[in-house]
Amino acid sequence: MGGALGRSETLKRSSPESKLEAKMVEAMQKRASRGTSMKSFNSIIMKFPKIDESLRNCKTIFEQFDEDSNGAIDPEELKRCFQKLEIPFTEDEIHDLFEACDINESMGMKFNEFIVLLCLVYLLKEPASGQARSQMGLPNLESTFETLVDAFVFLDKNKDGYVSKSEMVHAINETTSGERSSGRIAMKRFEEMDWDKNGTVTFKEFLFAFTRWVGLDDIEDDDE
Repeated sequence: MGGALGRSETLKRSSPESKLEAKMVEAMQKRASRGTSMKSFNSIIMKFPKIDESLRNCKTIFEQFDEDSNGAIDPEELKRCFQKLEIPFTEDEIHDLFEACDINESMGMKFNEFIVLLCLVYLLKEPASGQARSQMGLPNLESTFETLVDAFVFLDKNKDGYVSKSEMVHAINETTSGERSSGRIAMKRFEEMDWDKNGTVTFKEFLFAFTRWVGLDDIEDDDE
């Protein structure tokens, strides 16, 4: 019940993010109709090292578009990035993506935020724009982003584009059946994902949690 209430509150917001969230949910529902290859939450965890390595290799893409080399991509740099890659997003859509991914509201997108944005672009883009995907360096990343989408589809048992607490418990229980700690593990993971505490997790929230799980939000500290 709480999850349903939280979701209605989220969708009532008139912020740019709510329009983007609706598009993400629609795209994820469409993707969910094709099913998932994931068999358990453990199968997701087993892929962490490979995903981590692949995403860290995005650093060169990030640096390419961080034109003033200040460690963050600002709105104008992002706009030029999309123009160079011929990604067919409107100026409003680019603005909404930036607003959604600049979680610290610093007007500068850090590396982990850029990774989340790239994955959202992968989910939202029409397959016809394959040329832009290639130019962006995404052929190497495509399987990684697909793995992340696949993982979310596995968690989203009812295919509504959100992950609820009960779905997270169900996913963990499938992996650790009979273990008394499984409920606590599920709750801890869910709380790490549900950063706005509304009882449901969007794909964007899942991605930000994932970058923390594999340590991507520490990469700026490593460079200093």
